[in-house]
Amino acid sequence: MPRRVAATWPFRPTIRYSRNVAAALRLETVGGVIMLAATVVALVWANTPWSDAYGSLQKFEISPSWLGLGHMDVQHWASGGLLALFFFIAGLELREEITHGELRNPRDAALPVIAAAAGVAVPALVFLAVSAGEPGSLKGWAVPTATDIAFALAVLAVTFSSCPAPLRAFLLTLAVVDDLIAITIIALFYTDSLKLGPLVIGVVLIAAYGVLQSKGMRSPWVYVPLAVLAWYFFQKSGIHATVAGVALGMLTSSKETPDERPTNAEQADRALRPLSAGVCVPLFAFLSAGVALNASSISAVFSDRVALGVIAGLVVGKFLGVFGGAWAAVKLGLATLGDDLHWREIAGVAMLAGVGFTVSLLIGGLAYTDPAQFERVTTAVLIASVLASAAATVVFRRRVRQRERDRDIGQPVSPG
Repeated sequence: MPRRVAATWPFRPTIRYSRNVAAALRLETVGGVIMLAATVVALVWANTPWSDAYGSLQKFEISPSWLGLGHMDVQHWASGGLLALFFFIAGLELREEITHGELRNPRDAALPVIAAAAGVAVPALVFLAVSAGEPGSLKGWAVPTATDIAFALAVLAVTFSSCPAPLRAFLLTLAVVDDLIAITIIALFYTDSLKLGPLVIGVVLIAAYGVLQSKGMRSPWVYVPLAVLAWYFFQKSGIHATVAGVALGMLTSSKETPDERPTNAEQADRALRPLSAGVCVPLFAFLSAGVALNASSISAVFSDRVALGVIAGLVVGKFLGVFGGAWAAVKLGLATLGDDLHWREIAGVAMLAGVGFTVSLLIGGLAYTDPAQFERVTTAVLIASVLASAAATVVFRRRVRQRERDRDIGQPVSPG
C-alpha cells in the first residue's frame, strides 16, 4: 500500500498571487454588495402594483432572425450572455490557482478541493432525499450544489473583516473548484439538444484562441472576435454558452513576460472583472430574483418538496458536505488544517457555502421551464441564501468576540 502524503495548509503563496487575490477579493466584495442591492430592487419591484412591468421586461424578446439563435428574451440574454463573462472570470481564477495558487501543488490543494467536491455531492443527495417522488425532482438535483462567491465574500467581509488571509484563500479556492464542477454539470446534464456542426466550429475557435495565447499574441483585437464567435457557436450548438466562457478563461495565458508587463490573464482580469462584478452579475440577479413574496407564494414553497429540497440542500447539505469533506480529509491524513485555520472558522465557511444565488438560479432556470415551478425554486434559493448567511454570521461574530477576548488577556488566539 503506498504511503499517504499529508498536505499542509495554508500553502506559501507568491507575492504576485497574494496581490492578485487581494485585488479580486476586494472587487468581488463590492460586487456582492451591488448584487444584493440589485436583488432587493427586483424583489421590491416584483411586489408592487407595477409587477407586470417587471415581468414584461424579463420576457422582452431580443432575437434578430439573422442571428439564428431562436427566441431569446432579456432573461435568456442575461443567463446565456452576461453569465458567460462571469464564467470567463471563473476560468481565469482557475488558471491562476493552477499556475500560481493553491492548485499548483496537489498536496496543498487537497483540503479545499475535497471540501468542494463533497460540498457538491452531499447537497445533491439531500435534495433527492427530500424531493423523492415529486414531479420534476430528478431535474433539479444540481440546483443546491453551487456557491455564490460574490455574495459569500461580501458576507465574510462584513461579518468577519479581521478573518485570517488563509480563510479567505480557502473560501476562494473552494468557490473556484465549485464553479468548475457546476459548469461541468451544466455541460453534461443540461444540454437538451446538440447540434454537432456549430459545436465543432466553436471548439475550433476556442482551440485557435488557446494556440494564439500559447504563442504569446497579446492584441485584444484578435481575441475579442474569437471569443464572441466561440460564444455564438456554443449558444447555437445547444450547449450553454457559459461553458465556452470558462474554457476561454482557462486558456488565457498567465505566462510571465521578460519585460514584466502584465500577463494576458492579468490584462483580461483587470479589464473584465469590474464589468462582471459590477454590471453582468448584478443585472442577472436583477432579472432573475424578482419573485412574489406574499403569504400564498411562501406557503407554496413550503408545501413543494422540490423547493424544500433546494432549501435543505443549500442550508444543510452544503454545510455537511464542505465541513464533513474537510474533516474527513484531515482525519484520513489526506490534508492537514494548519495553524492559521480553525474548525469554527471552517464551519462558518461551510455555512456560507449555502449562499448559492447566481449559479443556483442559472441551473434552476435550465432545470425548470415552468414559470410557477421556477418561481418557487427561485424563492427557495433566496430563502436558503438568507438562512445560510445568517447562520454563518452568528458563527463568525462569535469567533470575532473570542479572538478579541484572547487578545485582551494577552493569550494566543484560541484554535476554537
